[in-house]
Amino acid sequence: MALQSKSALARARACIRIESEALGATARRLGPEFVATARAVEATVAAGRKLIFSGIGKSAHIAQKLCGTFNSTGVSSCFLDATQALHGDLGLVDEGDLAILLSNSGQTEEIVRLVPILRRFGLRLVAFTSNPESDLAGGADFRLVYQVPREACPLLLAPTASTTAALALGDALAMVLLESRGLTRDDFAKYHPAGNLGLQLLLRVRDIMRSGDRLPVASEQITLQDAILRMTKAKSGSIALVAPKTGKLTGILTDGDFRRSALTGPGFLQQPVAAFMTRSPKTIGVDALGVDALRLFEAHKIDDLIVIDTKGRPVGLVDGQDLPKLKIV
Repeated sequence: MALQSKSALARARACIRIESEALGATARRLGPEFVATARAVEATVAAGRKLIFSGIGKSAHIAQKLCGTFNSTGVSSCFLDATQALHGDLGLVDEGDLAILLSNSGQTEEIVRLVPILRRFGLRLVAFTSNPESDLAGGADFRLVYQVPREACPLLLAPTASTTAALALGDALAMVLLESRGLTRDDFAKYHPAGNLGLQLLLRVRDIMRSGDRLPVASEQITLQDAILRMTKAKSGSIALVAPKTGKLTGILTDGDFRRSALTGPGFLQQPVAAFMTRSPKTIGVDALGVDALRLFEAHKIDDLIVIDTKGRPVGLVDGQDLPKLKIV
């Protein structure tokens, strides 16, 4: 039977609606049990211990993803294969760790069997399930319960809404802990040194700014002609203008300002540059993140951004043409 576009779209939208119902129901169910679990995770981290995630089947995939999420926020976590745990992998558990055991039904044999074993190792347990009356929930110290009115699978067999709700609930726990621990962008960057995310988090303005001969700087008392000559020599679309005595930034002259100055009539090149410069331009600090510079470019529709030091003196220039090469998004 050929796939019909109308029926395919209708089925896809129904699936998303069903999964969204599970998310809404889970959010409404949140209460003291979630807070207790969050505090248990917080205490585990404070004690220098780790989180141990385990699950079977699709729950194992969710467990591994959540393990990665917590690791990425500086919470030491690992995945324990519930089957291999009985054949030597229990060597990775230590007293004081917190085990988060995932099972949609709460009756998964391999997971339920882990409960007394992990207790013997001195671990506290979190039941992560949709069934608060299950054996897993009954044997745990804490419960993370998600609500699933129905699965999106028309056969009611493939885990769909349940895995979506479980993942969202786990992410919610990770984000609550991230905020409570006061994790900063710099902290987060330590765990993401590679790839585009690492570039966004680690790249500083000092790493991308133009300086030295590529940074034209002059007194605001020079003529427009002198300013243009200095811009041309530095191959720059702007020049930073400063107060003669303090060297503090007072304005910027751009190519656009220069074109507009020509409309004032003959002799404009001999006019003081201060008559045409833009005063109080947008600036950024040398230690700011590269992605913050990008946000300023986007918010204010500018082409150049002057970098200043702590005394307000220009030390660099971020040219908008350089940003695409850096692939900051």
